[in-house]
Amino acid sequence: MKRLISALAVLLALTTTACSQAMKQPDIKLNPHPKMRYEITLTIEDAPGPFDAVEGSAGYQIANDRCVPLTPFSGVRLTPERHVPMALTRVSDKVYKGELYVDLLTDEDYFGLGLCRWSMPFADFSLQIGNLAFGHSIALNDILANKSATRYFSTLSYRESTPLKDGERPWVNSGNAQRSDFKEPKSTFSMTLTATEKFQ
Repeated sequence: MKRLISALAVLLALTTTACSQAMKQPDIKLNPHPKMRYEITLTIEDAPGPFDAVEGSAGYQIANDRCVPLTPFSGVRLTPERHVPMALTRVSDKVYKGELYVDLLTDEDYFGLGLCRWSMPFADFSLQIGNLAFGHSIALNDILANKSATRYFSTLSYRESTPLKDGERPWVNSGNAQRSDFKEPKSTFSMTLTATEKFQ
C-alpha cells in the first residue's frame, strides 16, 4: 500500500490542474491512511479490433467551493480539480483492472477560508484507436454501491478512425446508453465498468 500511495503522490504532482495564475496554488496533500479502496473492472465486448491505448483515471474536485477565494477581476471561484491516472492491469484482450481510493486527498483549510472537502465524482476510462477515443465513466454513487455502468459505441466509428498526427489530440466519442439508440444496433460494442470494494 505504501508503494501505491507513493506512486499516486508522484502522479498527483504531475497532473495538477492550474486554477489561476493569480491565485495561490494550494499544496494538496495525500491522505496518509486512505480507507475507501475500490477495484474498477473494465470489460470490453464485441470490439471490432484492438486499441492503441487503454487508460483510466480518477477525478477529484472540491465539493464546497466557498472555501476557495474569488479570483481577481472576474470574481468567480475556480475550484481546484485533480485527475490521477489509474494503473491498469491487462487481464485479457477484453478485461482490464485498476484501483482507486475515493478518499485519496486530504480535507484541509487550503486557502484560509475554512475546510475544503474533496470529493471523487467519477472515474474515467478511454479506449483509443488512432484519432478517436471511446470514453466512459462510472459515477461515485455506482462505485460506492458496487454497481456496473455500461456504454455502447458504433463499430463504424472505430473503422473510420485515422492515424493520430503529431501534435493532434484524439476526439472523444461518448457513445450511447442503449444499443437501441443506434440505427444499426448490431454494429456496436460495449464498455462496462464494475466497481468492487477492496477491504484492507
